[in-house]
Amino acid sequence: MLNLERLRTLDALARHGSVSGAAEGLHVTTSAVSQQMAKLEREVGQRLLARNGRGVRLTDAGRLLAEHAARILSQVALAQSDLEAQRGQVVGELRLAAFPTALRGLFPAALAALRNDHPALRVRSREVAPEEGVRAVLRGDADLAVVLDWYNKPLPMPDGLAKAPILDDPVEVAMTEDHPLAGRDEVDLDDFADDEWVAWPEGEFCHEWLLYTLRTKGIEPRIAHCAEEHHTQLALVAAGLGVCVAPRLGRDPMPAGVRAVPVRHRVHRYVYAVWRADADRRPSIRAAVRALQDAAPKAR
Repeated sequence: MLNLERLRTLDALARHGSVSGAAEGLHVTTSAVSQQMAKLEREVGQRLLARNGRGVRLTDAGRLLAEHAARILSQVALAQSDLEAQRGQVVGELRLAAFPTALRGLFPAALAALRNDHPALRVRSREVAPEEGVRAVLRGDADLAVVLDWYNKPLPMPDGLAKAPILDDPVEVAMTEDHPLAGRDEVDLDDFADDEWVAWPEGEFCHEWLLYTLRTKGIEPRIAHCAEEHHTQLALVAAGLGVCVAPRLGRDPMPAGVRAVPVRHRVHRYVYAVWRADADRRPSIRAAVRALQDAAPKAR
């Protein structure tokens, strides 16, 4: 009889690609992962791991069993979801993830409502970039993630996920009040061809969106400064170090001396929640989605 927890360890190893990554994802020590894998190898009577330099890799038998483990764990999750749905109670633990401005703009009101309406539900949340939020849900490290699509560039979305809309987030351009365009009612992104930009860190989905959008307009962007948080970006703008894209979600208060001007051809982000399809009937997932949707009007 295969042990479910050992199959979960094998699945984590296959998804994370290393013992340390599996240990982090499972919130256990690396020695615990190694012990579980040694026991699983004894159970199946085959080697599942092989040395690969300073790390390990799955053998052919390990990859085969990992494929079965993923399907078994998905069925277990579906069974748990169905049992929760039959019971109809919002209880247990719910792990949430969100990109920074969603965590700031949506989570305080949404999590307070969940605590008030469902005191038996234990909620944990953490801040991650949108693409990492998707990966966390796929790995089983998060039950639900709040992520985003840009109006002209959707976030790559693998199969096996369900989603629900939360809000459309209008985007403006922030600049100092003495900027030549600060007095306008609307601007185009093309108007800032000669400006330096304050952007997200290189390699992030939002940074790549800015490069993509400006380049499609024939502009090679001059990225002068990069910062994860919008409030840090706005502080750099206030110091006269460039302009930045300024979504409204989680933005206020604006720093003194900065004005945000709407973009003429509406630029916006679609903010939505994603979770594994096999957890679709969990009452706690449904309750979290409702709480986030109810918090959205307050965040606009």
